[in-house]
Amino acid sequence: MVPIITMPRMMAVGGGALAELPGLLQRLGLAKPLIVTDPFLLRSGHFERVTGILDRAGIAWQVFSDTVADPTTAVVEAGTRRLAEHHYDALVAVGGGSSIDTAKGMSVLAANGGQMRDYKVPAEIPKAGPPVVAIPTTAGTGSEATRFTVITDTDTDEKMLIAGLACCPVAAIVDYELTLTMPLRLTADTGLDSLTHAIEAYVSRRANSFTDGLAKSAMALIARHIRTACAEPANRAAREAMMLGATTAGMAFSNASVALVHGMSRPIGAFFHVPHGLSNAMLLPEITAFSAPAALERYADCARAMGVAEEGEGSQSAVARLLDELRRLNEDLQVPTPLAWGIDAGRYEELLPVMASQALASGSPANNPRVPVSDEIIDLYRRVYG
Repeated sequence: MVPIITMPRMMAVGGGALAELPGLLQRLGLAKPLIVTDPFLLRSGHFERVTGILDRAGIAWQVFSDTVADPTTAVVEAGTRRLAEHHYDALVAVGGGSSIDTAKGMSVLAANGGQMRDYKVPAEIPKAGPPVVAIPTTAGTGSEATRFTVITDTDTDEKMLIAGLACCPVAAIVDYELTLTMPLRLTADTGLDSLTHAIEAYVSRRANSFTDGLAKSAMALIARHIRTACAEPANRAAREAMMLGATTAGMAFSNASVALVHGMSRPIGAFFHVPHGLSNAMLLPEITAFSAPAALERYADCARAMGVAEEGEGSQSAVARLLDELRRLNEDLQVPTPLAWGIDAGRYEELLPVMASQALASGSPANNPRVPVSDEIIDLYRRVYG
């Protein structure tokens, strides 16, 4: 099957790219944006930089700033009501993946009505809504370049995957200078999220020649710079590499899909409020070990792309080095286990069947090189716990 590639219509990439916002809006014929952000960023210099650029260009704007860390249906519905108040013609999402995903959800609901659960995978999204211009302030989710959004159902605590062309931003501004103030934990968690995106895009059953190059490029950028970005937050070269790696990984997984790590990560985030990148990192080494025998050469390529194995090295040896590096990364970046994070053992065990069911229902595990059954997912959850 020939892959259909989806990505933003326009992207401004590089230090200082934020200044291109008015020009992008003008080229797209957009003049009345609603800025979607979170309470923290509302008080930050980043928000003032965005609004200052719009003010100097004479572009009127308003703001919806109630985004939460794991976007919920309640927040998306509130934002959609705000969007309808003054007939805004665009959504400018400023922040991490949560702000961008919230804006995507608002656009979907504004155009199609109903509830967010009506559009969770594998449902189709009939109509595209107001265009989203994404301005990420973290180097992590890649949401600025994807056709996905993840929204938590307020009623059921299920993290729902919603996918389609209607979720892809029309434009993205990828300015690494916006990440220079990211704290260590956020830098580590979002960076490991990006690395997971790249690895899963490469080993996915839906990988293709277009996404392979993007995924390997992202792995090389992230693996070589993540420790420096964490240790030296003002290191501009490392920050630029991480930002480019995050966006490149986003383009890769948007067109090849993620796999088992993401399928299992979403329930951990929904039930225990673990940040998405962190829950991915908790799972990545163990799930890679589980999956590698089914795609040994693909995982060996990941090791080579990340610079932990030589080009001529055998696949078994390269995969062993990959597993060592993933575990070492978690150790170096102080990624806790679910137990160390403080998740109650009894509650965790009680929820395992539901978590496994939700993971499978997301569709992501079906893209994995080794497709698990429910009991195998439960066993993997148990193995990563402590």
